[in-house]
Amino acid sequence: MRELEGTSRRAFIRATAVMGAGLLLPGCAMTGQVTAGQPKSERSPQAEEKVSPVEDLMREHGVLKRVLLVYGEAARRIEAREDLPTEQVADGAGIIRSFIEDYHEKLEEEHLFPRFRKAAKLVDLVEVLLEQHRGGRQLTDKTLGLAKAQALTKPEDRRALADSLRQFVRMYGPHEAREDTVLFPAFHDVVGATEYDDLGEEFEKKEQELFGEHGFEKMVERVAAMEKVLGIYDLKQFTPRV
Repeated sequence: MRELEGTSRRAFIRATAVMGAGLLLPGCAMTGQVTAGQPKSERSPQAEEKVSPVEDLMREHGVLKRVLLVYGEAARRIEAREDLPTEQVADGAGIIRSFIEDYHEKLEEEHLFPRFRKAAKLVDLVEVLLEQHRGGRQLTDKTLGLAKAQALTKPEDRRALADSLRQFVRMYGPHEAREDTVLFPAFHDVVGATEYDDLGEEFEKKEQELFGEHGFEKMVERVAAMEKVLGIYDLKQFTPRV
């Protein structure tokens, strides 16, 4: 009888353990664990990977870098008197305006810059970056105004557009490099761990509000489409022949 009781007790414990493991499975999804091979579009919002605020900003810099490549190719074509689909330049400037200036830079201006000022840390750098944000918006206004087919029929407008694109590329290369290597790494020192995590969630929420689900991925696809039209999408073409 005791042996049967022991067997029943062990069976009960095993059954309870299995049930407990089953109850824990939904909780695992809440921590961001995703089944291998599951398409991102099919994941639940709870299963989405958490992205830190700095990682989020640096990924957005990747979009900016690719638009800078589009700008550089457009300026080269203008200066070489080659054909240029102006809609690609206009679309690139549109991404700069909506995704970089009105979203990415607003995050920096509203959430990063004030915290650095309050901590009296990298204040001089913050002021320069803010001034460059303003200058970049002026250049984007100019680019959007000139990125029209009729503008390219006038030599002075072609020169003005190429100059606007070159100035933007020249400024934002160093701008984002300084943020990536100096400002963003120092951000950990001016916010606590909890606040840091909360900002990551706030950034993601803002992105979804403005651009819908998978806003970042949509921007990457738009830039890739421009690169294909301009013949600069194939990464292998940039490999040096040595």
